[in-house]
Amino acid sequence: MRKERAAYVSSRLEEFYPQTPIPLDHTDPYTLLVAVLLSAQCTDKRVNLVTPGLFAKASTPQEMVKLSVEEINGVVRPCGLAPRKAEAIWKLSEIILTVHEGKVPATFEALEALPGVGHKTASVIMAQAFGVPAFPVDTHIHRLAQRWKLSPKGGTVPRVEKDLKKLFPREEWNVLHLRIIFCGREFCTARGCDGHICPICLHLNGPAKVAPGRPVAKRVKRD
Repeated sequence: MRKERAAYVSSRLEEFYPQTPIPLDHTDPYTLLVAVLLSAQCTDKRVNLVTPGLFAKASTPQEMVKLSVEEINGVVRPCGLAPRKAEAIWKLSEIILTVHEGKVPATFEALEALPGVGHKTASVIMAQAFGVPAFPVDTHIHRLAQRWKLSPKGGTVPRVEKDLKKLFPREEWNVLHLRIIFCGREFCTARGCDGHICPICLHLNGPAKVAPGRPVAKRVKRD
């Protein structure tokens, strides 16, 4: 039963990750918004290497619009898709100033209207900056939800989000989406587990399907 699987997942992840620090370094909703935008098709580790240089130049929308798109692009280039991201950062900063009185809006509708901000990014901001229950679905969550049979294989991101929201209590969404990401990064990676290797997969999917010569993934010590 999916409900039973979900209960096991929630319990095991709470055991693994009692603390859920936000992976992207930031100081307020605005710097988080910029960092999340930069994280598209880029690792959080690389974003955290780039944002100190950007925020040293501009950590508020007021400061950001004083830079040119070319200046922003020069700093964020290591994150990939830099021209598009730089333009989006400048334009959303201008909109925050002119439409939202210099503050990052705290509604899904207003966030998703900003350049470069889709539903996942808006969900991250609502959850992590404003504490509003949301369930952002990234590649790790999409993969693990299907490996753990919480959502059908081949399902779209909206379908996975809908399924997970039904399975888990609303008050768990914000912490749980981070725990699933941590699990996906640590020992249930895209290539490191075929759905029957990591401890959670092994419990849910059964040991009989473990491929010969494939060891069960073990947790590594986290810094």
